[in-house]
Amino acid sequence: MPELIEIPDPNVYEAYGVYFLKTRHKFVQRLLRTNYPLAHGYRTWYTSFLLMDYLEHNPLDEGCCVMDIGCGWAPVGVYCGRRFRAKVTAMDKDANVIPYVRLMAALNDIKVENLTASFDSISTERLGEEEVIVGSDICFWDDMVEPLYDLVVRAFSAGTRRVIFADPGRQPFFDLAKKSEKQWSSELVRWYSLEPVRRQGEILEINNPKVSGN
Repeated sequence: MPELIEIPDPNVYEAYGVYFLKTRHKFVQRLLRTNYPLAHGYRTWYTSFLLMDYLEHNPLDEGCCVMDIGCGWAPVGVYCGRRFRAKVTAMDKDANVIPYVRLMAALNDIKVENLTASFDSISTERLGEEEVIVGSDICFWDDMVEPLYDLVVRAFSAGTRRVIFADPGRQPFFDLAKKSEKQWSSELVRWYSLEPVRRQGEILEINNPKVSGN
């Protein structure tokens, strides 16, 4: 059973050892007036917690390099920084989410590097600097499947070891999983999380067969 932590601010909550802010929090409201996200990075989406729970059971190496792609507020990246002392890069095409990432990192007393890029604009060399790539709620349209698949291809060619995505269970995500299964050692599993409330969805883990240890 997770430890019960009393937090005096009703707009701050804790899950998987990480502190989160609700959109009603005064700091978030202040940012929303000046840096409103252009895409969907205006809150923490619940699939982030699915990925955190999955990583509790399938942990990362301590101190590894992790990139949280399509990060929004980078909840998964911040979790990796706190839980595994990972060197975290938070990547999103929308520069307006950077202040939220910085706020999350400061709240949880970690450092996060910010990178403004889209799935298809980030270089293969830069992807290869990461041992693990994570992403939650990032494959919800049909036209996202090919750029994400290509990103995995390029990341693996450059030496990335693991790619782990979470999704509520949309068809584009299943299409990506099917393409991945034909190319690599991958696993699609139904998963649930209990923090901060019970939710369920899908986890796709893809491993690079060319990297030792996989």
